[in-house]
Amino acid sequence: MASEWHHALARARAEAPFLARVLERQPQLAALLEAGEGEAALAWARSAGENAPDLGVALRRERLAYATALAVGDLAGAFSLERVMAELSSLADRALDRAIAEAITRRVEAAEPRGMIALALGKHGANELNYSSDIDPVLLYDPETLPRRERDDPGEAAQRYAREIVRLLSENTEEGYVFRVDLRLRPASEVSPLAISCNAALTHYESLALAWERAAFIRARAAAGDLTAGQRFLEALRPFVWRSSLDFGAIDEIRRLTARIRSNYTGPKEVGPGFNLKHGRGGIREVEFFAQTHQLIHGGRDPSLRLRGTRAALDALAAAGRIEEEEATMLGEAYDRLRVVEHRLQMVNDQQTHALPAGGALDAVARLDGLADGAALVEELRDVTGRVAQSYDRLLGIGNAAEPVEPAPAPIAQRLAALGFGDPERLAERIAGWRDGRYQSLRSAAALEAFDAMLPALMQALAKADDPDRALLRWEGVLANASSAINLFRLLEARPGLFDQLMAVLTLAPTLAEELGRRPELLDTLIDASAINLPGDVEAIAARMQAGDAGRDYERQLDRIRIVTGELRFALGLQLIQALHDPLDIAAALSRTAEAGLNVAHAAACEEFARKHGRIADSELLVLGLGRLGGGALTHASDLDIIFLFSGETGAESDGDRSLGGTHYYNRLAQRVSAALSVPTAHGALYEIDTRLRPQGAQGPLSVTLDAFAKYQHEAAWTWEHMALTRARVLVGSPEARAQLEHIIAAVLTKPRDPVQLREDVLKMRSEMAQHKAPGGPLDAKLLRGGLVDLEFVIHFLQLRDGVGMEPDLAKAADALVASGLLPDNIRPAQDLMSRLLVAGRLLSPDLAEPPPAAAAALARACRCETYPALLRSFSEARHAVAAAWQRTFGFELEIDQ
Repeated sequence: MASEWHHALARARAEAPFLARVLERQPQLAALLEAGEGEAALAWARSAGENAPDLGVALRRERLAYATALAVGDLAGAFSLERVMAELSSLADRALDRAIAEAITRRVEAAEPRGMIALALGKHGANELNYSSDIDPVLLYDPETLPRRERDDPGEAAQRYAREIVRLLSENTEEGYVFRVDLRLRPASEVSPLAISCNAALTHYESLALAWERAAFIRARAAAGDLTAGQRFLEALRPFVWRSSLDFGAIDEIRRLTARIRSNYTGPKEVGPGFNLKHGRGGIREVEFFAQTHQLIHGGRDPSLRLRGTRAALDALAAAGRIEEEEATMLGEAYDRLRVVEHRLQMVNDQQTHALPAGGALDAVARLDGLADGAALVEELRDVTGRVAQSYDRLLGIGNAAEPVEPAPAPIAQRLAALGFGDPERLAERIAGWRDGRYQSLRSAAALEAFDAMLPALMQALAKADDPDRALLRWEGVLANASSAINLFRLLEARPGLFDQLMAVLTLAPTLAEELGRRPELLDTLIDASAINLPGDVEAIAARMQAGDAGRDYERQLDRIRIVTGELRFALGLQLIQALHDPLDIAAALSRTAEAGLNVAHAAACEEFARKHGRIADSELLVLGLGRLGGGALTHASDLDIIFLFSGETGAESDGDRSLGGTHYYNRLAQRVSAALSVPTAHGALYEIDTRLRPQGAQGPLSVTLDAFAKYQHEAAWTWEHMALTRARVLVGSPEARAQLEHIIAAVLTKPRDPVQLREDVLKMRSEMAQHKAPGGPLDAKLLRGGLVDLEFVIHFLQLRDGVGMEPDLAKAADALVASGLLPDNIRPAQDLMSRLLVAGRLLSPDLAEPPPAAAAALARACRCETYPALLRSFSEARHAVAAAWQRTFGFELEIDQ
């Protein structure tokens, strides 16, 4: 190890004049490095300015010692690139923080540096500072908390402090400098003061900022001064940086920025003397832009991509499936190598240079790096930058060779005829009418340009649709309802394969098509890798609904629930019609989504209600789910069947300014929770809430006590209410209250019953239902005789008669009944087939009639059948299996229509 340090020192003294000078000026530090004591050398560097006469001298001595120790440790291989960059960035943080404190206390003695913020951007923000780097902070101030003399205006005081901070760090004295400070990344730098108020900065970023400013803030962090206020500012800025809808406009912005950088770059195009490692083609900046472009596009929807470091961002993009793992590794290794060579260039004379020198100077840099000569370095860098450039060019669609000149496109009617459209002239006129200003989404020149670029692919996709006319109508619905569709057009142009998914929505699933017409931004989900995955558990979905600042405002929280629920329901619909997941798993995911929304809405409503009315001690509102929600198997068309209950006594009162008695309090709160889930907001409606299964139905109060619920169920409830209770599941409530309610339900369901009377009640109820609820069509897996309702009646009868399979999940209940010999083995496959048909049919055949050929094929695939005729045969067999179970259980035959 010592030999490596000796070799590093020898190269430093021979090839880097700056390092040779500073080693001679700091003999104690040089001795530590000679001994291979790298950590001790850094500790010595941290204390190098302790006895300095003033802060400016102290900071310069510390920086010089750090530069020396890190450079030699780097050359010796003792300090990794990541360690070197992090140490330099930490040094910049300390220097900025001390400079802010010094500037303020010179004016206001003993004042804390509250209200003065330094945000680190660029490499500093990413903890990736290079060896001889500028720092690019944005200086902000809070006029309410900034220390100042009584007569000082806050803005003037902030500018005075900013000037002093820059002077302390940047002034080049006989001791050198600390960091060159570049404040040009601040808002409107050409006209704005050096320090900006927080409110003015927010206003700029929310309304006037450019794409490059968004990219800059990917790596922003609060580095010095009032860190709490700085973090608060960045939290407020998060929606500006991380936009919830996919932003393919960022690609164009980055493409234009790249074009400007490349056109303004006057150095050699190929690696050699004069080539710029930062700005040249395939250089450092292009790796950074590669990562940041993907982050800008996808980071608003995927928090795992919101990382500051370039290597970390590349790894996260690969982990999220946004780029190939091999590409991430290649770019990461290339980035590290380019940064190492950049450091070698800057060590030579402590200059902020990125250009390869010529002649002997290039050989010196190569030898400093441990290579034989400059030719070896150039050969290696040509390979590195070539691979980076190819990857970056693919991202932006930039080629090396001149693009071939394309022939003029044929008239649109001619192209439509070639695609097989009937009456292409009329369709061409219709398409031309889209451009006449009737659609807001097509009124800007940029929108028209993007639309024209993707129109050929749209026409091809429409031509392949099962029902092109219907697809066209629904596409026009998207255009009519989208206030801006530029991102949509660019998305479709960039990913032509997405047209197949779009056409599937427009032609196969009317429910999804209508929702897409209302909310075109739902197409953003198509590009998400997560759109093909089932959502996580209830807690994970709820966390997504509570993300950001949604919880700070009640209305914003309700909107957030609707946004996330809409996105998940749409994504699950796509998965369903494309047969990516079993409809049974889709149903469970829809149920988890509703349960998460219910929990978040309940918490938000309780908090909002308590602001005015307070709370009732030792009491709470519980929510009991029934039906398909209780069973954890919703469809896209399901209502939410719930019962509201509360613990505690009816006579208790709340402790708020507008106190309410217990019954009044919880009935009002239940109304609030119900409205939170059902009342439309700017982001639409959510669910239909059905509370008619509560005690005394629609005639009873919306919420009753647990004791009243128990008394009703034991003394007054009908048999059908107990059948409904077999699918009850507590969705909201503390562990103690849940346990109490579950005990009540178990006692009701397991009480002794007269089997003869139970059979009579069940059969009478099913007969009345059959009279009042006729099947909706040949695919009504629910109401057709031998369908799911008949099976549910069999299961509930056996549960209540024998006390077996008391599970709200009907599949688990059936498993228990089969295991007990109360149901035949073939009932579970029949149940699963009809459950799949119910879930998938709600999207692919909502009228329960035979769907068009493409939808029929999709329905068969979703139900795990080879063809639609095979599905119909399986459906018939399933109904006959249920009919056999019915006859076995009740003793008479069901009539099954063929």
